[in-house]
Amino acid sequence: MASSRAATEQEVSLAAVQRRTIRTLVASQAVGAIGITIGIATASLLARDISGSERQAGLAQTFQVLGAAIAAYLLARLMSGRGRRVGLMTGYLVGAAGAVLAVVAGVLDSMVVLLVGALLLGATAAANSGARYAATDLAPDAHKGRALSTVVWATTIGAVAGPNLTGPAGAFAEWLGIPELTGPFALGSIGMLGAALLVGLLLRPDPLLLAREAAGAQATPPSGTAWARAVEAARARPVLAFAVLGMACAHAAMVAVMVMTPLHMEHGHAELRVIGLVISLHVLGMFAFSPLVGVLADRTGPPAVLVEGAVLLLAALVLCGSAPEGSSWQIFVGLFLLGLGWSFATVAASTLIARFAPLDARTDVQGAADLVMGLTAATAGGLAGLVVGTWGYPELAISSCGLVALVAIGGLGARATTRLAV
Repeated sequence: MASSRAATEQEVSLAAVQRRTIRTLVASQAVGAIGITIGIATASLLARDISGSERQAGLAQTFQVLGAAIAAYLLARLMSGRGRRVGLMTGYLVGAAGAVLAVVAGVLDSMVVLLVGALLLGATAAANSGARYAATDLAPDAHKGRALSTVVWATTIGAVAGPNLTGPAGAFAEWLGIPELTGPFALGSIGMLGAALLVGLLLRPDPLLLAREAAGAQATPPSGTAWARAVEAARARPVLAFAVLGMACAHAAMVAVMVMTPLHMEHGHAELRVIGLVISLHVLGMFAFSPLVGVLADRTGPPAVLVEGAVLLLAALVLCGSAPEGSSWQIFVGLFLLGLGWSFATVAASTLIARFAPLDARTDVQGAADLVMGLTAATAGGLAGLVVGTWGYPELAISSCGLVALVAIGGLGARATTRLAV
């Protein structure tokens, strides 16, 4: 009787901590997202201006995605030993340093400094990705999709506002006496510092460390390398491998097309304000509907939602491939669907990883998944500039359909192997 009462009290206590954790993560995501997205509409243009080559226009975003991949793995290792709070704070602070370097690059007209800054800036994206998993540490399995997607949704606040601050950021840059295209990065650094402060002050107790304590798990990671533990978990539970496949390919297709869209629009003389609006609509699709996607994943199963994401991505690529240069309804709708398809695929795959990754290797699997996702997207982003420079934007959309096919395979494979992950 006493043990039953103690268990009930523990559940109530954990539920209270979970609510506090979600509130903190929502606040930090909203602020930190400004730092991630405010430079999306201008990064490729800044790289083009500094390098003098349209073929190198996508390098800034590519290096940011590469930085996110590397940081995701390193931050996951840090979280494994020190908890979510220290890992998330570190990611935001490193990202803020990268944003400052991007400003310096514009002032010095240095492509090398810009790429180093973009690499460090990726740490903020890695921190935001890690936050979605932090939301699931104390959530029951039946509600992991909802908890994860709530934090993903919070990114909407800063992410949609970010690109729309492109215009005011230009005025801010003029006031500071720095190049116009570096203004968004200057404002973004302030958002990242704010996110680090929120996490540092409010994410207590640490959800991952508390989850381990409640489960009676080890406080320190087991022996062996983090990568080896992640690979072993995927071998024991193949659903994890299919989830990573779907998430990585969806992210790669989205990044490849998204990073080259501002250039495609500028070729048709679209104003910077209009380009920012398109990116805002794209980001709206990525994050705004994630709570509904999370509920759908909990009710119908993440594998089905992953396949639905592939269908949405395919529709997006068809529209983007048919969009003329400049501003058009195809590019507006196509970029929105590209974000929505990404949301379906990412929420579904992340929910699978959160549900089936073993507790003693949870951060290892999550870090490895984000590493693979980031490296795949960085490769796709790097090739995107070459494809557009050599053939064109429509050809980029068509070639990205191969990645979408792999997203569908990931969903179907996850459905077939979910019952084996016990």
